[in-house]
Amino acid sequence: MALDKDELAEKIDELMTANGFKPSAEKTRGSELWACLAEALVIHIQEKAEVSVTSGSSAGTYKVT
Repeated sequence: MALDKDELAEKIDELMTANGFKPSAEKTRGSELWACLAEALVIHIQEKAEVSVTSGSSAGTYKVT
């Protein structure tokens, strides 16, 4: 699965709105905030994520890219 910071930012905005917040209100700069948060999450996951293959000739732990 490819991680997409723009899709993640949209989903954060959508869920905040659905829960009664106004993340995109003019004074909140919400879109910029969610975009920064989403980008940080994507970068963190890409830098730290690993997958374990427990059997077969490819057994081992690999970095997720």
